[in-house]
Amino acid sequence: MAKAMKIAIVDDEKDMRQSISQWLALSGFDTETHASATEALKSVGADYPGIVVSDIRMPGMDGMALLRKLMSIDSGLPVILITGHGDVPMAVEAMRIGAYDFLEKPFNPDVMTEMAKKATQARRLTLDSRALRRELGDGGAVMKKLIGASPEMERLREDILDLGQADGHVLIEGETGTGKTLVAHALHAVGSRAGKKFKLVSCAAFEEEELARRLFGPIDDGGNQPLVEDARGGTLVLEDIEALSQGLQARLLTFMNEQGTPAETRIIAICNLQEQGKTCEDALRPDLFYRLSALKITLPPLRQRGEDILLLFTRLSEQFAEEYGCDAPQVSAQEAAQLLQSPWPGNVRQLINVAERAVLQNRRGSGTIASLLMADNDDVAPTMTTDGKPLKEYVEAFERMLIDNTMRRHKGSIVNVMEELCLPRRTLNEKMAKYTLTRSDYI
Repeated sequence: MAKAMKIAIVDDEKDMRQSISQWLALSGFDTETHASATEALKSVGADYPGIVVSDIRMPGMDGMALLRKLMSIDSGLPVILITGHGDVPMAVEAMRIGAYDFLEKPFNPDVMTEMAKKATQARRLTLDSRALRRELGDGGAVMKKLIGASPEMERLREDILDLGQADGHVLIEGETGTGKTLVAHALHAVGSRAGKKFKLVSCAAFEEEELARRLFGPIDDGGNQPLVEDARGGTLVLEDIEALSQGLQARLLTFMNEQGTPAETRIIAICNLQEQGKTCEDALRPDLFYRLSALKITLPPLRQRGEDILLLFTRLSEQFAEEYGCDAPQVSAQEAAQLLQSPWPGNVRQLINVAERAVLQNRRGSGTIASLLMADNDDVAPTMTTDGKPLKEYVEAFERMLIDNTMRRHKGSIVNVMEELCLPRRTLNEKMAKYTLTRSDYI
């Protein structure tokens, strides 16, 4: 259930502000009262989780002055003004300045409640929209989605931070399902173009003529621009760059050459040829390939990421368990080894599917992780991989996963974890240090 929105009530008359507060509280709002505009400004600021209801005529700073101040702090904050009969012209001026609405005394409490409901709904939409924009523009939030503690993922995150700041065109390579589009988002979010336009198109999704129109124009729709123009100042991501025809490759190269330095529109090209034994260099004309590959990121396949597989499986199964309202499956040592040894031809995308089906199986009380892996890998046994690993690595990966899951379940309670795993405090501390697990991450 959504948390009740706040309503700050500002009125110098004690009886009036208490009466309004009482009525709105009975209507389900979280109210707070202020005897003056100056007092209200101490608690109402940018991103205030609610609205303001204020009288216009007050000693000192009046309602109009308060409105102007609040609009300068947060222009999206709904302010409802209460006016006397002679203040209607003033209220009309207030609406021009930015007031949400006004109530003329004496007012019907039900009308005030309905107005407050609409204003708080509008405020919630504004705050949700701001939060979403911050998340999409926050490089840290995007980077957190690149889960993994393996050396390969550490290097990938470092490469993203370095290349994100470099601001040149980038080529991203990797097998299907490794997260290339997410990396493109991250490159945009951590660089100087964060908050600017981010446009994405699949070169394999359209016939050549239609793709040419979308990329370079002319666009029949009067209000739309071709993508190379629409993304100007920001980032244009070209998925499946290998599907671009020779003619369109030439036009793209011309566009890139005509731009200044740094480029007005940053091109991030995503290539999906790796699992076919080919490279992007095989598919692109040399001059375009060299322009794009000056900065290059190659994503590691899941089978090379070691215990990241267990970490990802745990996080994903927890998310799906919450979504389906059931318990996440407990992974045994044998199942952990099977997950680690699977070839994962579909990479992270395949792991997401396996985690979801494992949760659904667990809800029904039937099936095994091994059977899911066998079904996904056809005739390839889940215990057969191209790279054998020492037994010690499997044991350590399972041990780390077990401690991580138990800490997460007990929300960082060391005593409960010690009891469940039958470990003395010193041993648990040593193992947590060994696996870089920190108690504060679970609280």
